[in-house]
Parts: sequence; C-alpha cells; structure tokens
Amino acid sequence: MQRIDRLLELLLGGLLALMVLDVSWQILTRFLPMSPSSYTEELARYLLIWIGILGAAYAYRKKSHLGIDLLTKALPRRLRKKVEFLTLALCFTFAAAVMVFGGVQLMMLTFELDQLSAALNIPMGYVYAVIPLSGGLICLYSLHQLLQLLGVTGAAEDHAGRPEETASVQG
Repeated sequence: MQRIDRLLELLLGGLLALMVLDVSWQILTRFLPMSPSSYTEELARYLLIWIGILGAAYAYRKKSHLGIDLLTKALPRRLRKKVEFLTLALCFTFAAAVMVFGGVQLMMLTFELDQLSAALNIPMGYVYAVIPLSGGLICLYSLHQLLQLLGVTGAAEDHAGRPEETASVQG
C-alpha cells in the first residue's frame, strides 16, 4: 500500500510541476513579441482536473476529507464501528459504481465517438481516464480500511494517518 501511496504522491507532484511550467509558459508568451500559446490554457485545465480528482483519492487515503463527526463520536464504541463500516462500504459502492463503472463507460463512449479536445487535439477519453483511476484507488483504500476495521490487516503497515482520526468539524 505504501508503494501505491508513494507513486500517487509522485504523480500528483509531477502533474503540479507540469501545470506550474505550463501556466508560466502561458504568461511568458503573452508578454513576448510572439503570439500567445494556444494550448496552454486547455492543458492547465486538464492538469487541474487530474490533480483535483486524484487528489480526492489521496485525501481519502490520508483521511483528510472534511467530516462532521459530532454524532458518531457520541455513539457507543460498538455502534460507532458499525457506522464506520457502513460508511466505508458506501464509499466503496459509490466509487465502484459511479467512478469506476461510470467512468469507464464515459471514457469508452468518448473514444468511440472520437471526441477530441479543442486545442490539444487529444482524445477526451484520456482526460476522463482519471475518473475510473481515482475510483479504483478509492475502492482499494476503502477495502484496506474495511479490512483494518475488521482486524484482518494491522494498522502498523498503514502510514496514511491515525486510524481513529478524520478531519472533522466539531461543534
């Protein structure tokens, strides 16, 4: 799991660096005598989409998504574990059905229709590929957390965050 985390961190860092270079080039070409670059705005948009959606999977892994835990913290420990199990199962189901299955459907449809981006002229299926990729990561992370909750895997291997903590709004 740590290798996947590290690979995702490197990918997100690389995409961010590429976006910084892309936007810097766009700004530079606006002020030089040559004409402004025609593809940089679209590339920055697609990089931001990839960073945002992959970043959501990364935040899910690190348990840093915003969560309101006022009610769950008031529950008895046993019931709290059941609610946590249900929440993880629902996250897995959503990621599998909507992001993986729906994302693959969307991706394949755009490939079949030969839908191309306006400036870069690349198949839009590549842009949409981030949806099932991120959904697959969320499914993997959900399964891992479910197994930890059931005591099948140890928390020692999990460096993603503190097992009992989530980012929360406390009232």
